[in-house]
Amino acid sequence: MALNISRAPYTMSEVKIGRKKEKCENCTKQCNKKKSDESINSLQEKGVANGEVRESTSVQQVLLSACLSCDGCVSEDEGKGISQQNLDEINHVLAINKKCDTSKHKILVVSVCPQSLPFFAVKFQLDVPAAAQKLCGFLKSVGVHYVFDSTVAASFSILESQREFVQRFRRKHHDANAMPMFTSSCPGWIRYAEHVLGSLVTPHICNSRSPQQIMGSLVKDFFARQQKLTPDQVFHVVVAPCFDKKLEAVREEFYNSILETRDVDCVLTSGEILHLMEHSKVTVEEVDSAPLDHVFGETSDSGVTRHEGHGSEGFLEHIFKHAAKELFGLDVQEIVYKTLRNRDFQEVALERDGETLLQFAAVYGFRNIQTLVHRMRKGKVPYQLVEVLSCPGGCLSGRGQAEGEGGRPDRPLVQQMEEHYSSLPVRLPETNPEVQRLYQDWLDGHDSPCAQQCLHTQYKNHTQPPSQIVNPDIQW
Repeated sequence: MALNISRAPYTMSEVKIGRKKEKCENCTKQCNKKKSDESINSLQEKGVANGEVRESTSVQQVLLSACLSCDGCVSEDEGKGISQQNLDEINHVLAINKKCDTSKHKILVVSVCPQSLPFFAVKFQLDVPAAAQKLCGFLKSVGVHYVFDSTVAASFSILESQREFVQRFRRKHHDANAMPMFTSSCPGWIRYAEHVLGSLVTPHICNSRSPQQIMGSLVKDFFARQQKLTPDQVFHVVVAPCFDKKLEAVREEFYNSILETRDVDCVLTSGEILHLMEHSKVTVEEVDSAPLDHVFGETSDSGVTRHEGHGSEGFLEHIFKHAAKELFGLDVQEIVYKTLRNRDFQEVALERDGETLLQFAAVYGFRNIQTLVHRMRKGKVPYQLVEVLSCPGGCLSGRGQAEGEGGRPDRPLVQQMEEHYSSLPVRLPETNPEVQRLYQDWLDGHDSPCAQQCLHTQYKNHTQPPSQIVNPDIQW
């Protein structure tokens, strides 16, 4: 019996990718993996050549080049970690849990990004809360123990980013690297900044962890201790709209070398989860709905909410309103965007008596990022904060769920997802009682060493390519 869901435009992690140019189309640098014509022809015979496919092949699996269109910055260890992030890993854990040796059993936890839920709402032809419960019910039917909404982790990331921005603004006259501050939630942007731009921008990146990695810390630390488990006894899966999240999960700072476990063990895109459902031989109607879980074990608050913003996490809007109040005593109710080059390059300003107090920008997509960086090199960036995302259109347009024909975003699908996302009620991070309780019960307060360790990280310069580069034939 076929699953009654409209089919995704790809299976597993397959997407359409155009032929690689001599220069990386995103970072504009010469690709250090560039092959001679003879070696490229040889690889094309196998169907894959460093991001290229045979002329007769319409689709291929995403390469490790998905974040920057070249694999020159992906090390061998990272490549191995990424290659293991697939449905086979989930099936392996489920198979172990079915065996009698309980000492090897793992608690399987899935955290779903809020930008993935509208994708399932469109595919299931339901509203977001109902789709979330259907997704939860399906995952539990195949052996998942807990399903969380990672909006709570995004709340932590926003709150910590707000605090850091205010601190940077107040010391801007004494610290040349304080302004502008760049958001740190997008792994594609972070990889580009660390490996291509280097010291030009890394000191300006907010050191708050991304929502994904805060969720990883929450699950492997607080939740595991609540369940009287060690982190290695929990297998944590994140469902995300973006392939780049796989690369983020294997960063070395999110790995516990003593227990040999990561904060996030596996990232699956929304499309990969849909693929799993398509092969489950059940209809959506046959799937029992189940409420999402909460880290405190309470389910009284079962509503799905969102943050302010247009389909991403809303860092710009939350930080803008917080800074206006904290720094200037102004209450901003509505933010008016001014479109510059295109809809993916916009700015907002706070003015009083003809004076510009704050000027922020939202910059999405690598072409716009390049424009921003070019201006920064010339010292012509007037912004105190820039919300940077590598996907044009923001997180809802992630390649793991919105890929259409010819490798371009499926515009009708994205528009439907935006409508579903906008329909959700907004909850300010400051007003979320679960977040405030976790600050006390998990982190011992806002300024504790535990909060610093679990909610923050550092970004480094990696502008020199690793000595060992992953085989370009490796795919995920």
